[in-house]
Amino acid sequence: MDHLSQIYLDANATTPVLPQAAAAASFAMETLFGNPSSSHISGLQAKAIMTQTRQRATQVLGAGNGEVIFTSGATEGIQTAILSALCNVRTRIDNTKDYCLLYGATEHKAVPESLKHWNKILGINAQLKAIPVDSSGKLDLDFIAKEAPNALMICTMAVNNETGVFQDLSLLDKTIRANNSDIFWLVDCVQALGKTDLALAKTTIDYAVFSGHKLYAPKGIGFVYIKENTPFTSFIAGGGQENGLRSGTENLPGMAALNVIFAMLLGQSEHSFTPPAQLEKFRQQLVGALKQAFPSIVFNHGFENSVATTINFSIAGLSSKEMMDLFDAANIRVSSGSACSSKVTGSFVLDAMGLSQWQSESAIRMSFGPAMTQQKVDLACERIIYCAQALNHSCLTLGSDDLANKSEVSGLLQFKVGGSCTWLYVDHTTKSAVIIDPLPQLDQRLKTLLTCQSLQLIAVIDTHGHADHVSCRVALADLLLKGQQTDKLGWPDDTPVMAIDGENYQYINIGAQRLVKVPTPGHTDDSISLLLTQYVQASKRIQADYVFCGDLVLMGSLGRTNFATSSTPAMYSSLQSLYQLVGSETLICPSHDYHHDFATSFGAEMARNNLLAQVLSKEIEPTQFSHHKALLDQNINDQVGREIMCGAFVESCRKNVVEHHNRDSLAAAMAQDSPVQLVDIREAHEYALAHGQEFNQNVPISRLVQFAQRHQQDKTQQIIFICRSGSRSQQAAQALARLGFSNIGHLEGGYALN
Repeated sequence: MDHLSQIYLDANATTPVLPQAAAAASFAMETLFGNPSSSHISGLQAKAIMTQTRQRATQVLGAGNGEVIFTSGATEGIQTAILSALCNVRTRIDNTKDYCLLYGATEHKAVPESLKHWNKILGINAQLKAIPVDSSGKLDLDFIAKEAPNALMICTMAVNNETGVFQDLSLLDKTIRANNSDIFWLVDCVQALGKTDLALAKTTIDYAVFSGHKLYAPKGIGFVYIKENTPFTSFIAGGGQENGLRSGTENLPGMAALNVIFAMLLGQSEHSFTPPAQLEKFRQQLVGALKQAFPSIVFNHGFENSVATTINFSIAGLSSKEMMDLFDAANIRVSSGSACSSKVTGSFVLDAMGLSQWQSESAIRMSFGPAMTQQKVDLACERIIYCAQALNHSCLTLGSDDLANKSEVSGLLQFKVGGSCTWLYVDHTTKSAVIIDPLPQLDQRLKTLLTCQSLQLIAVIDTHGHADHVSCRVALADLLLKGQQTDKLGWPDDTPVMAIDGENYQYINIGAQRLVKVPTPGHTDDSISLLLTQYVQASKRIQADYVFCGDLVLMGSLGRTNFATSSTPAMYSSLQSLYQLVGSETLICPSHDYHHDFATSFGAEMARNNLLAQVLSKEIEPTQFSHHKALLDQNINDQVGREIMCGAFVESCRKNVVEHHNRDSLAAAMAQDSPVQLVDIREAHEYALAHGQEFNQNVPISRLVQFAQRHQQDKTQQIIFICRSGSRSQQAAQALARLGFSNIGHLEGGYALN
């Protein structure tokens, strides 16, 4: 296995510059550096390159008598087209009529945002309408036929950047013109260049935009096609370059690079791109490897109506962020269909196609260009299989594992879906486990993990009835705890009782630990907290390692109390009683983590939550608390993205100051006499794929809370976290700093920049 070579499968985002194109650009910079607008020989030589590039562009596009104007990229081309069209229509608008601007629902955001911008700036104030698509990504022609008569402009894509789905431009042409012969039509052809045949002059397309860096040219060069006799308004005024159509000194190196690309597309070069039939075989080979590696894979588009160079897929139970990290660890570059953040947003393209939420939130795009080779595809397929073996290593999938022995699960694990948390505690000695607040998205993952690790499930428990999701507790219990009788939250019947401070509490044995149930109503009337404790028989006291409190205490807030089953006075009492049981330092593990805090403690929360501090110090009475809590709940943003928020955050959670290291400062820290713990925070499957990056300790971020608990007694030791990009390491460092660890740092940029 070649661990060092990069497998680049993100060509739809950008492509590397071909050596031939780079050489042409370099030659233009070093030799043909004259200004094409100058009349001396150096300028004339430069202008000759520009003229040849334009001629070849006209041939490639089938532009006929249409104009080709070089731009800085597709975004400028979009502005140019929209500004030109809207400036023209503004002069002939009938103020008694209602108009609209149409764009495809799966269009790149540059288009609707530009339409919105110029529509407002020019005072046209037409209504923007998204053209729906069906489940295959095809535009709704009936919608177009209905809306086109009142539309000033319509914008569509030739090929979608996320799915590779192509539109039937000929059928679109007939539909548009049958219903409005005067409407201006812009087509985003960025992903079509080099992948489909273009004959623009044979269509009624008014404007088409292109970007060089999507097809092996440098960034900063693009071009726009403008049909003959189509209105044009200069987007950039100035010295009158580009025949007075687009001012600014021409990007000759970029044009020289494009010239080479165009020559290859036209068969006028000794170099050539891979034929379309072979590109389709490459896709089939990659799809075969993906199916072998991930049997549960779902492809998010049809191959019959998408270009061969794009594969968009989702894998049940694995988020796009996890798959991105996995592929990156194997040195495979892909892109995500969703924003990797605490708020799961999903792919708006897949949402528009009506695909399921999990597909949208788990989407991964693999894309390659027409310069792809058989050797690279073979290596990519080999590496994809290796990725799957790494997931077996982490027990995220079941299968033969050719890597080292599986990563052993012991202690506490935190699983997150957006801002929601599921907790799994495993006692290694007895191979027993308990699951707390199981999220439906994690149902299969939890089953797989229990099977892979040969664990016996003792109980699966919810801390309260959840308003933001349906727990998968019942499904897990029906499969793995047949015959167990429980209450409505999953707490087993007939459990033993222990006395703590004169009160009796039910508990479950998990190896040497006890999981103690403490009623803590407030957020809801059925809310409970679960204390994972060590029981000391001699003094009949407990020492809690963790408190699973549901939504009683949230990082930076308290759970909302404006549900029908909520009680603010009950929350007041619950907070005080729980604090008396566990004190200031015990780690609190809520069912939500909206700000990457992972866990908290009463001490950490009192430092930033004055209302909580007043309750625990008994500075305010229940009636005062109820008043302040009602005001706090007024700030709740009921829904962010797809999540119902379970608490109000009046201010952003404060981030503690941590030490930011670079390569040099890390080396200096490691050379000191005082011990430094260097902790790789990547997940076990990522760490298993590492080559030359293995440090003395791997603590997957899903086990960070356990790491913090085990180091509670020495919060002064220097700890430096490291990860792939520096994002997770910074989150981990800030979380521990907030918990009182005083010597915490992380490596900025992670392995990516170091």
